[in-house]
Formats: sequence, structure tokens, C-alpha cells
Amino acid sequence: MSLLPPLRSLQVFEAVGHCGGISHAAKHLGISIGAVSQQMHVLEEALGLSLTHKDGQRLRLNSNGQRFHARCTSAFEELRLATAEVQRSKNPHNLYVSALPSLLSKWLTPLTYEWEKQSETLTLYLDSTLIETLDEGADFLISYGESLESGIHTLALFQDCVVPACSPHLKGLDVSSPADLLNQPLITIDSRPKFDAPPSWEEWFAATGAQIEQPITVLRSYSSSGLAIQAAIDAQGVVLAHYSMIERDIAAGRLLIPYCHAIQLSSPYQLRWNPNTLDKPQCRDFHRWLVARSKEQQQRTDELLALNRRAILN
Repeated sequence: MSLLPPLRSLQVFEAVGHCGGISHAAKHLGISIGAVSQQMHVLEEALGLSLTHKDGQRLRLNSNGQRFHARCTSAFEELRLATAEVQRSKNPHNLYVSALPSLLSKWLTPLTYEWEKQSETLTLYLDSTLIETLDEGADFLISYGESLESGIHTLALFQDCVVPACSPHLKGLDVSSPADLLNQPLITIDSRPKFDAPPSWEEWFAATGAQIEQPITVLRSYSSSGLAIQAAIDAQGVVLAHYSMIERDIAAGRLLIPYCHAIQLSSPYQLRWNPNTLDKPQCRDFHRWLVARSKEQQQRTDELLALNRRAILN
């Protein structure tokens, strides 16, 4: 059985790596330079190899130290997350929601300001890392597609669609047919393999029925819908965006839909929760509130799709 080095020496070593030297680490930790040097010596003795080298008057991590520091940083981050989770669980008014990053930032977070006003004692934690299972401490998970977890309650929220969107300040914007969009830089979203990719530009052009005689070239691709939408807001091109994530930007005049043809996504967003989650009053309230907001979103999305169908028939 292997023995770990002393925890204090690991903590000091992590600080040395982050601060770039012993003196800065000592200042950061609030201890003497000699104490930092001593803990570094303890760690190197325990590991049986050197982790640093002299760089002029400074002591820096060598290649062994850099590799070891990366692992230590990851381990300490896990400890910090675990501690934060325990602290959250101690608060009876805590609510922890983990969701798809862009859906969280562009759709859910602006809405939660309204809901939070209902309770001054509520502590809301919104997690954009989208943890994989509810065993990791979340009250609710909002994901895309079907849930494969057994014993978990699941509810379909709303089924989104994608439409082209761009800044009203995009140069040369003159669109009377789908093919005119090919005169602009096309921005796409590809978050595979972590998440399913939304419909592509090729699929969108095919769905419009337009005769495209030139290659469909996409020079910029983002793994995050939020980043792709921001690029469109910055007048860098036209993005094929989720309607729920751009509604506020359209209402504020930051984006417009240059050619209204929408493609509905193949699956809805899913809300998941453990059987005992709704035992907490704040979770029951959030559940009812989120279902109501999702119905409203579905209605607006259906209106856009209906408008799209009428345009096709005409």
C-alpha cells in the first residue's frame, strides 16, 4: 500500500506552483519563506525526487514538478468542490440546478431572477458543468434527449428549434432567399462528443428547398452555443441558433432573424430529479415555476414553427 505525502506539504506545493515561486506562495499562505521551503523539502523527501530547479534567483517547478502539480491541482479542486457541496447541503433553503451550459446562461439564468425574488432566504446554485448523475448532489438536472437513469423522475420541458440569427449591423446584409446567406460568414455549433450537435447548415439549406449552386463553407465552429451566439452579436457572421437562447437578444435588438426558416430539434430538453427532491418546499416551487416557463417557451416556439409552415405553403 502506497503512502501519500503529508497533506500540508501538498497544499504548500500547490500554492508554489500557482504563485510561481516560494516567496509569493509564502505571502499567499500567510507563512514564512522558510516554512514554505521546509514543506517543499518534506514533499521531495517523501517522493524521492526533486520537483524544482533554480532559475536565476527564483525556484521554479521542473518537468516532474509540473506534471505532479497538475494532478495535485485537480485533486485539490475536487476537495474544494466536495467541501462546497457539503456547505450547500447544510443550508435548508439551498437549491442546486445543473444544466446544459448555454441553455443555463442564455435561457434559464435570466428567468431565475424573477423566481428568486419570491424568497429572500433562498440560496440558488446554478452549475453549468452538467454533472452526469443526480448522485453528485444536484436537486435537478436539465439535459437534452432521453434520460437513461433508472429510478429517476423525468419530465420533458420543451422542444426547441434552430433558426439563422445575426447582428443587424452585419455588413452587406441583404437577404431575400436562403442562398443569400452564403454571402455571409456562417457560424456553426459542434459540441460533439459531449453533447449531440444541433442541425447543421447543410441540413438547414436542404430543409428550405432552395437550389444551392455553390459549396456551403463554414469557417468558424464553436463547441458552445453561447459563444457562437456572442460571435453573431458581434457581427462576425450568421449563426444557426437555438430559438430559446436568442429570444432576449432579438427583443433587445442585438440579433435578428434574416430568413425565417426553423428546424425543430429531434428531442426535448429533459428535467430530472430524485424521488425525494420534491420533499423540499423550494424544490416543489421551482419545479412548478420551471414547468410553467417551459410551457410558455413551447408556445412561442410552436408559433414560430407555425409561421414557418405557413410561409412554406405560400
